[in-house]
Amino acid sequence: MNQEQVEKLFEWIDETATTIENDMNITYLEALSETLDTLFNGKPFDDIEESLQTKLATQLVKVNREDFEKEELRKGVQLSILKGMKGATQHQHLITPDAVAMFMGYLTSKLFEGEKELKIFDPVAGTGNLITSVMNQLEMNVTAYGSEVDQTLIQLAVANANLQKNQIEFFHQDSLRPFLMEPVDFVIADLPVGYYPDTVQAANFKLKAEQEHSYAHHLFIEQGLNYTKEGGHLMFIVPNFLFDSDQSKELNAFLREEAHIIGMLQLSDSLFKDEKHGKSILMLQKKGKDTKPPKQALLVKLPSFKSPNAMSDILAQMNEWFDDYKTTK
Repeated sequence: MNQEQVEKLFEWIDETATTIENDMNITYLEALSETLDTLFNGKPFDDIEESLQTKLATQLVKVNREDFEKEELRKGVQLSILKGMKGATQHQHLITPDAVAMFMGYLTSKLFEGEKELKIFDPVAGTGNLITSVMNQLEMNVTAYGSEVDQTLIQLAVANANLQKNQIEFFHQDSLRPFLMEPVDFVIADLPVGYYPDTVQAANFKLKAEQEHSYAHHLFIEQGLNYTKEGGHLMFIVPNFLFDSDQSKELNAFLREEAHIIGMLQLSDSLFKDEKHGKSILMLQKKGKDTKPPKQALLVKLPSFKSPNAMSDILAQMNEWFDDYKTTK
């Protein structure tokens, strides 16, 4: 990946999105979706003002999407989305930090090493950054699905996937409602943390709260298991307090029943402004008739991704663990 190419693409996207934002009087994120669609289409759409069509045609002469590698496209788009998020009124966590997304791609490649095909699902796809980052690191035939309830984010996710030529089938819906989808080999998600407001829908889950609102992040773990094949795997970014909250007793009992916990990797505190917002990567296997728990779960506190020597030591230990896990599975 060429960083100069990433910067060139970001500057082009930013300039074009700002033009669309001002001409169409829409938000930067909405303009970003239009920009990515225009770049993918290779020409301005007919349903916009002629003066804007002229400006976009001039912009398109400056760039050729075929000149960029997949990861250059993903990173350029990600930088643009991050800029848009800063100006957005919604402050919920919307994009997975790049180092974490890349690391989850590494974990996925180790889990499924030697496989020729993989069906993967992200029930909280957001702008598609996590799922495309993981897909770009896999050397196998991937069938991918994503779901997102927010209209602007799913438009960005579709445009993002199209630009990278990653085939992903997206569902625009509340991801805690049923899907018309067969169970997959692998569920991956950066879980939203907080309460789920729909108490009627929450009542369909084993992990519903006995009183008041249920935790969305608990329900998403259950929903993920609902759409994972027996013996399939799941990987979630979860809050560090996942197993210490007021509803964790029920979560623990549920997971003992339904899954094997194969790993819990605490992310470096340096990634978070406040340690109470710290996150971990939870790795699960859905129980099946031939599954068994690992001899020892992978329990790691990760160093900073900016410490190459410390990371190298941890990766060497993890590679050994994966080799052992695969021989005993």
